[in-house]
Amino acid sequence: MTEEQSKSRAKTTLFLLMSVDGKISSGESNSLDPDLDWKRIHGVKEGLAQYYQIEQTTDLHSLITGRILAKLGANEQEIEGERPESSAFLNSIVIDRKPWLSAHGIRSVADGVKTLYLVTNNPLHPAHGLVTELENLTVINYSDEIDFLDLFQVMKEEYGASGITLQSGGMLNTKLVRDGLVDHLLIIVAPLIVGGKTTPTMVDGYSFQTESDLIGLKALKLTRCEVLSNSYLRLEYDVIQTTIIDSK
Repeated sequence: MTEEQSKSRAKTTLFLLMSVDGKISSGESNSLDPDLDWKRIHGVKEGLAQYYQIEQTTDLHSLITGRILAKLGANEQEIEGERPESSAFLNSIVIDRKPWLSAHGIRSVADGVKTLYLVTNNPLHPAHGLVTELENLTVINYSDEIDFLDLFQVMKEEYGASGITLQSGGMLNTKLVRDGLVDHLLIIVAPLIVGGKTTPTMVDGYSFQTESDLIGLKALKLTRCEVLSNSYLRLEYDVIQTTIIDSK
């Protein structure tokens, strides 16, 4: 990515709640989710509200995946018909290829935000048929793979998003980090050990195999370290995009 391209796109912050061992879920199964599970665990639930309070202070544009929303029950959620005047994320960017969201799920997500940007490369996605029905729905379509550099440029130049908070899963996080598209990290560490080889982590994806792969590592600069109540931590980093490796 050139310096000019970097300046023309929205700046991004990866915002996540994770356990001490880096897990962002309670296990491998889709039925397990920290939003539902960790609030029931003594020693963890007492401080969990801090994560949601900090969430309220993040960017007005957020990015999440359709898979995560489906896991949280968007496809079954009741539609109230009244959008909140204020919320943590007034504008939601949803990445959904499969699709994971049904037409009802799209309606329920749109019901809770000011603007819903549905990003897909699936020509049969149900969102295409809802554009005229939902006045706050914009579909951003890619004919091939989703180009996230282009997406972040479009969000800034056409839709006024100077900053985007990323709350995506480990696989997408890996791509964004390795492509140099994550600028900052805001991590809330819960006092919990989860474990599990296949439990999702902050950054998943393929593992590096050779010494030449080390160029994909990203060093970080700590900008904030705060001890919160109930043994929680708040960690903030800037991502150093250029990796320099000394010779042996």
